[in-house]
Amino acid sequence: MDEGSAQAVDIELKRLEHRLEELVAVCRQLKEENRSLRQRQENLMLERASLMQKNEQVRTRVEAMIGRLKAMEHGS
Repeated sequence: MDEGSAQAVDIELKRLEHRLEELVAVCRQLKEENRSLRQRQENLMLERASLMQKNEQVRTRVEAMIGRLKAMEHGS
């Protein structure tokens, strides 16, 4: 292998090394983004469950108040 070929191989190897480093960085970024999105999804699911529970409690209380109002209406 002559000196020109060796330099060409070195240049190609450095280019590939740089590209590989870029891909590793993108992979790390995507992994972190995925972790963050999963955490956000979990938080939203917990918030949704809490809101559904509160909604059910409010519905029950409103139904009870309507029942009392109807009882008062019939008692008058």
